[in-house]
Amino acid sequence: MTIPARLPRFRGTLHDPRTATVVGRLLGIAVLLCFLTGLISHYLQEPPALFSGHLPTRPVSGYRVTQGLHIVSGIAAVPLLLVKLWTVYPQLFQWPPVRSVAHALERLSIAVLVAGTLLELFIGLLNTVQWYPWPFGFRQVHWALAWVITGSLLIHLGVKAPTIGRHWRRHARPLPVPGGTDGTDRTAPDGSDADADADADRRALMWGLAAAVGAVTLVTAGQSVTPLKDLALLSPRDPDAGPQGLPVNRTAHAAGISRAAVRNWRLYVGGPRPYELTLRQLRAMPQHSVELPIACVEGWSKSAHWEGVRIRDLLARAGVEDGARLRVVSLETRGGYGVTEMDSAYTRDGLTLLALRLNGQVLSPDHGYPARVIAPDRPGVLQTKWVTRLEVLA
Repeated sequence: MTIPARLPRFRGTLHDPRTATVVGRLLGIAVLLCFLTGLISHYLQEPPALFSGHLPTRPVSGYRVTQGLHIVSGIAAVPLLLVKLWTVYPQLFQWPPVRSVAHALERLSIAVLVAGTLLELFIGLLNTVQWYPWPFGFRQVHWALAWVITGSLLIHLGVKAPTIGRHWRRHARPLPVPGGTDGTDRTAPDGSDADADADADRRALMWGLAAAVGAVTLVTAGQSVTPLKDLALLSPRDPDAGPQGLPVNRTAHAAGISRAAVRNWRLYVGGPRPYELTLRQLRAMPQHSVELPIACVEGWSKSAHWEGVRIRDLLARAGVEDGARLRVVSLETRGGYGVTEMDSAYTRDGLTLLALRLNGQVLSPDHGYPARVIAPDRPGVLQTKWVTRLEVLA
């Protein structure tokens, strides 16, 4: 069928399958890393019953590493995705737009893949700065989109497997130059070898892409990668900025913590022998010190020195067997994590504290005064602040 005159003709040497395959490999690595670390984050926040009692508490910085990689790989995927779309966008103008039912389904899967990936990266970036200008819950949609993208990507890879296979190796012969007439004429209009010109252009593109990915990584990763913190010009968080040398996601005021609630504070611990403690009584119990990171889902993290009472000691005093699951209740009246659950793997770990002090000082109101949870290898949103109740779960 004759191509309508109104459609553009693309003669660039980089709008070809070889370039799309090379960039797609790198994008695939970033997406896979982002997906796997996202799975870890989701299952640590909402562990299936199958994992009960077996959640990892070592290494203590495990979540700090995986969530840092999640954010870094997500940000790195942005320039990779833009370049990938640039290499293939001329296919939007192919004629006829749909050649068969199978071709229509293929194009539909690509549309879902592109739209889903763009939306996933967009809302993920806004989450790092805690800006939610949409009416839906971020975490639920982010999770669902991850599976939509994965499914559409698998379909795309299955359909494009022959093309990807032909152009996977460096020395594979490319398809005709866009605008050419067949696969034998590899001469550019000026008489030069089109293959050599395309290889040179491709190398230049890849060096530029590497520089872009490296730049966005260097200026953002410092919020979780300590050696890069002085270069973190575009990071939404400075890990050194905040009361007591630690950032704060949500202040006491934002959480609705009243002075009266803190003034009359008591800690209730449930169990066969439930009891209550005042802050003075809690401070009189044996205190322990740990060095643990606080690692938030937005990607920032920092290690700090914590002092307080072991959760397992509080439970033992209530007659609770070692390794009980807990419901942790906060004083906060605003926010999505006022009530959380703690797996038995954490409660029996000697590093899990009801912390009273941070970096040698009494907890500030914004860091959870009078008491907060700190546990190894646990998402920051579950390190509950302003704790007032520890309730044993069956």
